Formats: sequence, structure tokens, C-alpha cells
Amino acid sequence: MTKEQLGNLILDSERQLYSTAKTILFSDQDCADAIQETIVKAFSKIDTLKNDKYARTWLIRILINECYNLVRKSSKFISFEDLEDRLEMESEKSKDYSELYAAVNSLKEELRLPVILYYIEDFSVREIAQILEISEGAVQKRLARARGKLRQELQEVLV
Repeated sequence: MTKEQLGNLILDSERQLYSTAKTILFSDQDCADAIQETIVKAFSKIDTLKNDKYARTWLIRILINECYNLVRKSSKFISFEDLEDRLEMESEKSKDYSELYAAVNSLKEELRLPVILYYIEDFSVREIAQILEISEGAVQKRLARARGKLRQELQEVLV
């Protein structure tokens, strides 16, 4: 893959990169940082991509690793200003988004990420397995568990 092709892939995947980062990170600033680092690493490691067919999967995997790096680096303590911002953001989410969005966000990350990748980003089970470095059966099981939890939570909300 050429650098120009990679640039086009990044531009075409902009929304996917953001929504994937948002499932792991809370702030838009952290998402932007992770995406920026992903782009830098992708261009510097372009020679490690063995098959152009899996370029999008490869790019998402880099992004997920960068998101986890940011989570590890972040402090376990947050300032009062950050806490206020988070609480405000959560309150806005509850006003602006449906019960489904809230239910998806309430899932544990190991269930939420496959749901977002499968239903929102249209990745196949095989691609998700490669991205998350787990078996296809594990992806299917996580999707089934997530659907069950979502069904249960949404039924409680609607009743």
C-alpha cells in the first residue's frame, strides 16, 4: 500500500476511527489524540502491512492499541474541573440520545466494542476477531451476550 492510498483510507475511515475511539475513551480530546497517534504510527509502520485487503482492520487495531495506551497513561485521579465536565457530558448524553445509546454505553467495554464495530461500523465477525485478537467464536459469544443484556435493559426501561 502506498502512502497516498493510506491517506485516502484514513480520510474514508474518519467516522469509524472516531466512533471506535469514543467507545474506549470519554473525551473528544483524548479521541483526537489517539487518532492522531494512530495516523502517525500507520504512516511510519506502513511496511508492516502484509495484505492491503486488511488495511482497515490493521488501522483500527492500531487505534485500539493507542486508546488503551492513553487509558494506561491517564491518572487514576481526576481534577474537579474534569469531574464537572464529565458529569455535564453525561447529563447531555442522557438528554440527547435514546435509551438504546444509553444501554449500549452501559455495557462493559468487552461487550460494547464488538457491538459498535459490528452494528455501527459494519465490520464482519472475522474482522472484529482480527481487530480484537480473539477467536470468531468469542466475538459471536460477546455479541450474543451484549444483545441479551441490551434486550433485558431496554425491556426494563420500556416497561
